[in-house]
Amino acid sequence: MIMKYTKQLLTVFLLSVTCLLQAQRTETLLEKNWMFTKGDFPEARHTDYNDSQWESVIIPHDWAIYGPFDGSNDLQNVAITQNLETKASIKTGRTGGLPHQGIGWYRTRFDAPADKEVNLLFDGAMSEAHIYVNGKEVCFWPFGYNSFHCNVTSFLNKDGKNNTLAVRLENRPQSSRWYPGAGLYRNVHLIVTEKVHVPVWGTQLSTPHISKEFASVRLRTKIENAGNDEIQMETKIISPDGKVVAQKENKSLINNEQPFEQNFIVNAPQLWSPESPALYKAVSEIYVNGRLVDAYTTRFGIRKIEYVADKGFYLNGNHRKFQGVCNHHDLGPLGSAINVAALRHQLTILKDMGCDAIRTSHNMPAPELVELCDEMGFMMMIEPFDEWDIAKCENGYHRFFNEWAERDMVNMLHNYRNNPCVVMWSIGNEVPTQCNPQGYKVAKFLQDICHREDPTRPVTCGMDQVSCVLSNGFAAMIDIPGFNYRTGRYKEAYNKLPQNLILGSETASTVSSRGVYKFPVEEKKGARYDDHQCSSYDVEACFHSNIPDEDFALADDNHWTLGQFVWTGFDYLGEPSPYDSESWPSHSSMFGIIDLASLPKDRYYLYRSIWNKKAETLHILPHWTWPGREGEVTPVFVYTNYPTAELFINNKSYGKQSKNNSSLKKRYRLMWMNAIYEPGEVKVIAYDETGKAVAEKSIRTAGKPHHLELISNRQTLTANGKDLAYVTVKVVDKDGNLCPLDNRLINFSVKGAGKFRAAANGDATCLDLFHFPKMHAFSGMLTVIVQAGETTGETILNAKASGIKATSIRLQCI
Repeated sequence: MIMKYTKQLLTVFLLSVTCLLQAQRTETLLEKNWMFTKGDFPEARHTDYNDSQWESVIIPHDWAIYGPFDGSNDLQNVAITQNLETKASIKTGRTGGLPHQGIGWYRTRFDAPADKEVNLLFDGAMSEAHIYVNGKEVCFWPFGYNSFHCNVTSFLNKDGKNNTLAVRLENRPQSSRWYPGAGLYRNVHLIVTEKVHVPVWGTQLSTPHISKEFASVRLRTKIENAGNDEIQMETKIISPDGKVVAQKENKSLINNEQPFEQNFIVNAPQLWSPESPALYKAVSEIYVNGRLVDAYTTRFGIRKIEYVADKGFYLNGNHRKFQGVCNHHDLGPLGSAINVAALRHQLTILKDMGCDAIRTSHNMPAPELVELCDEMGFMMMIEPFDEWDIAKCENGYHRFFNEWAERDMVNMLHNYRNNPCVVMWSIGNEVPTQCNPQGYKVAKFLQDICHREDPTRPVTCGMDQVSCVLSNGFAAMIDIPGFNYRTGRYKEAYNKLPQNLILGSETASTVSSRGVYKFPVEEKKGARYDDHQCSSYDVEACFHSNIPDEDFALADDNHWTLGQFVWTGFDYLGEPSPYDSESWPSHSSMFGIIDLASLPKDRYYLYRSIWNKKAETLHILPHWTWPGREGEVTPVFVYTNYPTAELFINNKSYGKQSKNNSSLKKRYRLMWMNAIYEPGEVKVIAYDETGKAVAEKSIRTAGKPHHLELISNRQTLTANGKDLAYVTVKVVDKDGNLCPLDNRLINFSVKGAGKFRAAANGDATCLDLFHFPKMHAFSGMLTVIVQAGETTGETILNAKASGIKATSIRLQCI
């Protein structure tokens, strides 16, 4: 009993201490009670403005994702130089065909203590954000992708109550090459501290020495408004399993320019890696003359990164290649409005593929993505810009570069320099400045900022004009030369450049439409078809790019290649290449390994068969429902991690195929180019290196569509009003075989604790609106997204379509 009573007292004491610490610093998301309207209303900045007729919204919010799609939205008559175009043409759908242009206003009210320091932190606001508090402008930030913060202490009402926050945003036409989103699409934070406090992103943590025996940890903490007072800082290092493994108490007289420094030793450190993403915390308490004024937590990881000339990349002493993807920031049918459950779903799919790295192309990411990469084990290349001082788009970032580039870079670097997942910075993507004779000076300016603010990581740049950058000194100056495509020039660049390393900063740009196959099966560049689709045999690419096999071979055959970041992990809104010129209704990309509905394409399994060393992969393509192709050659491809497989069509053997070096495709794929279509069963038996049969897979010709099938990625949701379930909807025959040619309209309803959020089918030409509870299937499938409510209970998703049997699925919100 005495021990139990002691534990209870200890619990009460710890809770009291926690409450005391929390009282020094509070951070609140400003999510609800926002009003929004499109159009320009300058008087909306004032406190007495009547916004009762505006739309009530929850932040994060993307005003454009609700459509409607229209080919006249953001028409651009341009030549895309990075795609080697020399003649301008009308680009319909280049930015997704959604109404993101224009001006929008947001308004809300908040309370904050009048005797505290108050900051507003915006994780991103698209774009040209003017921030007003109680009628006065407190800050302006033009770049819609970056995080920024404003100290609003002096603008608050005297009693701190009922402060009016108004935000004016403007998206200009021809300001982007893809769908940028619109509005307050990332979170807004209200941060309240004492006068003496750690500012936003106020710590810098590094690990100067790492070994199996111990790691050194250096924490530098900026303190604002300290004056001449003595500062005492008490910091505990908390291990991934919650134990205090190091602590220090230090006192110092500091000024606002000199950070408070502490150094620690962590014995037998748990090292961060994609396979074991161990995370530590540095929990600091700040005292002024003995009084606790602030508490600040810095999450970090202990890992060692090395880029070795001629040898490649080493993480914690182990040589490895980046198995990475590039991703734009939109979340498909959710638009650009950030959602942690959606990000986690994307990363989960990529993790299963064997992906271990993300490039944030071509912009600063949402903080939630970086945090998830820390937690789930993805290395990151964080990239800020798609253009510098020379324009790609008429109203692009070049308008702000000279005045704002350094401020944007500093915000990005301070925001993410403590995240262990970040293993390099990129300063730009395919910027026209790379071919300017003085372009290297601009690159050096940006690289120097990275080195100044974070000397622990190297810098790269996605370069596509190889002749320029090899001859003008641009590539020779960058820490890590990053090439976008141009696989045929890797070895030339390796021999000419002093770094003796080449990174595939953007690779492949293979295009495909899920479940669509074109005959005859031929490797093609820039192929276009009347249906505006691309072949899922994975042999089609853009004129400037290549099929995946070339990048696999470069990584496998050369130590000095660092690996690759595939364009792209997921399809995204906009850039519908090769249908980007006068090709409406094409309005989303086809580059993705995974489509806009988060459904894997065939190519997913090609990458998985090579990248995921721990899982069995055995995938057959194409589907086997081809009315009218009876007796015709219909090649069968198999993507597998096994070296050999045998193909059977209706129990007739087409022989064994083994991976070999006779061609690039035969090195990584098993292909039966002489297969003849006849309805029935396609079966593949895989064999290991010893010739033993180890796996079997079959697909069958589908019969008449019979019913709908629903498969959810999860059965239980958190009742927080944000959590999501992704439900795959399939049209199947009576035996459960997918009907891959069925594109019928499917209707949905959701009852109970959750609600319908969105639907998508992955068809880059489909104009069905994402937020309506109906959607046409594409290649027999689509995805429905169900969102949790804020109360617990059961949620039922019902799906029905004309001519086939309806179905439902039950989910729980807890």
